[in-house]
Amino acid sequence: MNGRHQYRFDPRRVETPCYLVDLGLLRQNLATLAEVKRRTGCKILLALKCFSMFRVFPLLATTLDGVCASSPHEARLGREEFGGEVHTFAAAYSDRDIEELCTTSDHILFNSMGQLERYRPAIARHLAAGGGPIELGIRINPEHSEGAVPVYDPCAPGSRLGIRRRHLRPELLEGVSGLHWHNLCEQDADCLERTVAAVEAGFADIIPRMRYVNFGGGHHITRPGYDLERLVAVVNRFQEKWGVVVYLEPGEAVALNCGYLVSTVLDIAPADMDTAILDCSVPAHMPDVLEMPYRPELIGAGEEGDKPCAYRLGGLSCLAGDVVGVYSFDRPLAVGDRVVFSDMAIYTMVKNTTFNGVRLPSIYVYEPQGEGYECVRAFGYEDFKMRLS
Repeated sequence: MNGRHQYRFDPRRVETPCYLVDLGLLRQNLATLAEVKRRTGCKILLALKCFSMFRVFPLLATTLDGVCASSPHEARLGREEFGGEVHTFAAAYSDRDIEELCTTSDHILFNSMGQLERYRPAIARHLAAGGGPIELGIRINPEHSEGAVPVYDPCAPGSRLGIRRRHLRPELLEGVSGLHWHNLCEQDADCLERTVAAVEAGFADIIPRMRYVNFGGGHHITRPGYDLERLVAVVNRFQEKWGVVVYLEPGEAVALNCGYLVSTVLDIAPADMDTAILDCSVPAHMPDVLEMPYRPELIGAGEEGDKPCAYRLGGLSCLAGDVVGVYSFDRPLAVGDRVVFSDMAIYTMVKNTTFNGVRLPSIYVYEPQGEGYECVRAFGYEDFKMRLS
C-alpha cells in the first residue's frame, strides 16, 4: 500500500460512508501526550471544537486533564461525559450563556475587559448561592503571528480574538487567575518558543499575577518529527521562571492520524476525465477540503501522473464543486470499490452537515486488539429532518 499513511482494518467490514477511529492509534497519541505531562508537570486539555467523539472520552480521560469548550453545549458535553476540568472560552457570551456555563465550567475565560466586568457580578452571585467554584481568566492577543493561513490565524491584523496589551486594564484583574492565548495551527515547538518570547515581552507584569497560563492549541505534538524536546524545554523554562502551571489544549494532536473516512465508488462517470462518484460528499462530510482548502490523502493512491489510472473523485451532492481532487491508482476503479481517506477524525465529524439531505456517515471504532469493529452511531432520515424544524 502506497502513501504516507496506512490502515490496519478491513474497509469491507464497515457500512459506508463512515468515519472510523482506530483505538490503537489513539492510544499511541495519548502515550506521547502522557510523556509530555510526565516530563513537565503541565496539564493537557482536549479541544472539543476539533474532536468531540464522546464514545472515546473514557479512554482520553486516562491521560488528559479535562476539556476546553467554546460554547455552553460543548461545556455541558465535557461536564457530563468527560469529567475533569472544563475550561470555556468564547469570543463573547450572552446572559443565558453565562447562566448555563456557571453550572458546567470550572474556568470561564473572557475575550475583553468589558465582558469580564459585565459578568463578574453574575459569577459572584453564583458562588454566593453555593455554586461550584469558578476561576476567571482572560484571553490575550500577543500580536505575534505564526500562522500561514490568515483565516486560521487568531493574531492576524484585525482579529477579534484576544485582548491586546494596549486594551488590557491591570486594575480590573483582581480575582483573575488564568491567562490564555492561542495563535498556532498545526505547528511545531519553534513557533511556540517565539510566541512565548513575545508574550513575556508584552505581559511580563501580568504573568506573575496568574496561577496558570494556557498556551492554547495548534501544537502538532503527535506528528512524526515534531520537536518534543523543545516543547518540554519551553514549558519547563516558563513554569520555573514565572511560578505558574502551564496548560496545553491540543485538539488535532489528540486524534491526529487516528481516523478515516471510508467511502464506496457508486459510479464511474465519463467527462473530460473519468470521474468516480463516491457515496460521501465534500461539503457535507469533509468541509475543510473546500474551506481551507486542502487535498486529503487517499490511502493507496497517488498524485495525478504517479500511477497509470487517473480519476477525478467527486461526491454525490448537487454542488458542482463537490470534488475531492484528482488521484491516480495502480488499477482501474470499479463500482463497489472502497476508498479510504486518512486523518478524518479531526475537524470532520464536528463540522459535517446534512446538506442536500445526504446521509451522515456512520461512526465506527476499530479495536486492533482482537480485530473488533463497533458501529457507535448510524444516522438516518430523522437526524436530517429534526435539524430543520
